Amino acid sequence: MAHPGTEPVDVPIRDTAIRLGQFLKLSGLIDSGADAKAVIANGLVTVNGEVENRRGRQLQPADVVMFAGRGARVAAG
Repeated sequence: MAHPGTEPVDVPIRDTAIRLGQFLKLSGLIDSGADAKAVIANGLVTVNGEVENRRGRQLQPADVVMFAGRGARVAAG
């Protein structure tokens, strides 16, 4: 598990893009889709350093998602 201030972990995806809500679950940053909806709606998730409130935001390889001091980077599968 990553600790605050550490590099985000690379999480490979199968396709060329993935939605933010799906990636939060895939990366293990959150446990369920309901959790994803809530933390995104509450402005607790950043993508590339900026708060993102669209669960359907399309992420591309190299995008970095942060939540609760932990991070994950989208990696090409």
